[in-house]
Parts: sequence; structure tokens; C-alpha cells
Amino acid sequence: MVINRDSDNQFLFIAGTQLNIETSGFGSVIILLLIMSYSSTTMGSGSQSRRPFEFGRTHVVRPKGKHQATIVWLHGLSDKGSSWSQLLETLPLPNIKWICPTAPTRPVAIFGGYPCTAWFDVGDLSEDGPDDLEGLDASAAHVANLLSTEPADIKLGIGGFSMGAAIALYSATCRILGQYGNGNPYSVNLSAIVGLSGWLPCSRTLKSRMEGSREATRRAASLPILLCHGSGDDVVAYKHGERSAQTLNSVGFRDLTFRCYNGVGHYTVPEEMDEVRNWLTARLELEGLRA
Repeated sequence: MVINRDSDNQFLFIAGTQLNIETSGFGSVIILLLIMSYSSTTMGSGSQSRRPFEFGRTHVVRPKGKHQATIVWLHGLSDKGSSWSQLLETLPLPNIKWICPTAPTRPVAIFGGYPCTAWFDVGDLSEDGPDDLEGLDASAAHVANLLSTEPADIKLGIGGFSMGAAIALYSATCRILGQYGNGNPYSVNLSAIVGLSGWLPCSRTLKSRMEGSREATRRAASLPILLCHGSGDDVVAYKHGERSAQTLNSVGFRDLTFRCYNGVGHYTVPEEMDEVRNWLTARLELEGLRA
């Protein structure tokens, strides 16, 4: 049994037609031409003005036991919050409240400018592509805002799959640096970060931004991170997940766990979700169903 909760490479909707894209890549030449055709006919030659980010519906899974932690869980490219809320509701983690927001619908470079739900613009699903700081900051701020109203005695975390994992890791760097990429203060105290099949945005500048900051180094050392990646992932290649883990470790994230799943592609498997459950239970010191 496998559960694919990301639409990074499943479907595109062009001119009202659903096209299936096999997991061996981002589609055939015909699909690429359709995307390019869509881009040229609808986007035009002029530049588009930036519009405010309008986030979609947020789905909440209430704790079945004593509320001890709240985790915002972020979906992948072209997915929605409800997809993951249905899965997370089945996990035996009764003390966690899950908040599953939906990303804004926006043009995405990797799809030739075709609009879909995305936490930020991306031309390459790895740390090698250019960083959309405006989109990254807007989504990280949205997540922080969702967590800011939780009770003071509740532990807070962020997790995600694929592009959602990228926002979770970006939020982790904002936390330790104490600010977003635009310089605005980041004040949410995070207790756990989980990233599945993702990558670290802004990895090229992280080390230089941390240099000379003892507070950032201290925060990095005390923030637990769990990263999981399938060795057969052909959407976000395994090497990008591994490299992201190495970068985080090199700048001071000492409580970092990296798990490889042999032969697993760009999807989740029960063994991986068991790892997430056990890791969260230990790191957040969760109790059972009854307090």
C-alpha cells in the first residue's frame, strides 16, 4: 500500500482537459508543448503585476486526546490541504492538532506559467533553482500566523511534503535567524520540523547569514528536524534531500534525523508515516489518549 499525497507530477489541467503525467518525469514533449502554448496565449508578452497572495481553505484535525501540540502540515505542488488532513486524521497521534492550509493559486514557472496551488514560485524542484523570497516569506508568515493563536503551553511544529517540506525547512531557518528573508521579525517558537521528499530553499546563503550569530547557532542546535526521502524519487531527487540535510547539519542543526527509503518514489509509505509518528511522540514528549 502506498499513499501519494502530492500532485507535483500527477495531473495538469489545460484548457479544461485533465492530462495524466507519468512519474517518470514532467510529461512528454506533447505535454510540454501544450504548457508552452498555454503560457504564450494566456500570459502574454507583458509583465504581470504582483497580486496579493490569497490562500485557500484551511482544514483542521482536532486532537482526540489531551491537546499537547499543534502542527501545521503543508501539501505539495498543485495539491490542497484536505488531501493531507484525511491522512493525518488516521494517524495514532491523539494529542496533536493538525492544521492543513491550502496554498495560493498562482502561475508556476516549472509549468510554463500555468496557475496551480503553490507555496512559492519554482522553476526547479531543488535547492539549485532561484529562490522566490517574496513567495517563501508570504507562505512562512501565513504558517506562523496560523500557529500564533495557539495556547502558550502547546508545543508548535511545522511539517510538509515536497514543496510543503521546503516551506517547513525555510520556516526553520527563519526561526533560528529570528527573521524572514525580508528582515521582518519571526517570533514563533518551534519545537519540531518534519520534511518528507523535500529540499532546503535559500541553502546557498544560509551559512553566511548565520555567521557571527551565537543566538542562531544556539537555536539551530536545539530545534529537532526529521527528514525522510525515497531513493527512487524522480520528482525531487534523493540527492537534493540528502544535500539539504548535510547543509542543515553543517550550519549547526545537531538534532537532525535523516531517513532514506530504498526504492520509494515521490510518495509516502506506511513505514515512513510510522517513523513520523514515533519521532513526534518522542521529540514532543506526547502522552497517550488519556491525560
